[in-house]
Amino acid sequence: MVDNMLDWKCRGKTVEELIEELNSFEDQSIKVELSFDGGTTSVPISIVGKKDGKCLLISVVAEE
Repeated sequence: MVDNMLDWKCRGKTVEELIEELNSFEDQSIKVELSFDGGTTSVPISIVGKKDGKCLLISVVAEE
């Protein structure tokens, strides 16, 4: 069980898995943001790109 949990946390998601989860949201017009602290803070996804065989969700936040 612990191995499965660690695999889930470290493995990440494929594009197909991400799209499947996003399609499960009833309101498809809500904004998508990225969080590195469990949702306490988040930043908008500005660009979706591809580099070195990976899909990248990139945030470009202007500093104030």
